[in-house]
Amino acid sequence: MKRPDSLLLLALLGATLFAACEAPRTGSDDDDSEADDDDAGDDLPDRLSVQTSLGSFEIQLFSEDSPITATNFLSYVDEGFYDGEDGLGATIFHRIIADFMVQGGGQTDTGTLKQTHPAIVNEATDSGLSNTRGTLAMARTNDPDSATAQFFVNLVDNAFLDPGGSTSAGYAVFGEVTTGMDVVDAMGAVTTDSNDAPLETIRIEDIERL
Repeated sequence: MKRPDSLLLLALLGATLFAACEAPRTGSDDDDSEADDDDAGDDLPDRLSVQTSLGSFEIQLFSEDSPITATNFLSYVDEGFYDGEDGLGATIFHRIIADFMVQGGGQTDTGTLKQTHPAIVNEATDSGLSNTRGTLAMARTNDPDSATAQFFVNLVDNAFLDPGGSTSAGYAVFGEVTTGMDVVDAMGAVTTDSNDAPLETIRIEDIERL
């Protein structure tokens, strides 16, 4: 499949990532300030195993470079948000674009958007990290500071998603796949419908710290 150009990808992201912040949230917008705590990211375990219905892969978080984003991601992991241990259903990879990215972590296989915490600050500029192949980054709306739980894995180098590329703020990278990228590539190769939704359910069955 031919890789879309930057403008088309941005349009696809805009349409897709809108759902990332439309799920109901808990707390108030004032809670966002707590994510800026100077100690954010201290003593964070930085390696996790992700088991999906297509296989498993491991990720390493960039806790020093993206402490707010890594802390946010781990809070959802610990609450069982992604794998359904919270009793509210496991999340899926609901949007896949070949030769671009796989996105998940926000809705269940019934299409229900799970309730999230308040959005976090976009660390893309401060971290200096690039959306290279295998990296994890936060999905968001056109508002740079709108990311909540949804994330995506870059299937190829997508430098145009960095700050100053398709948008001035960019998309915040917070980790990378260290083993099992073949599983992520297999996700990127599944058949999808006209909305880029995979025809087979790819469920996050378990995420645990290593």
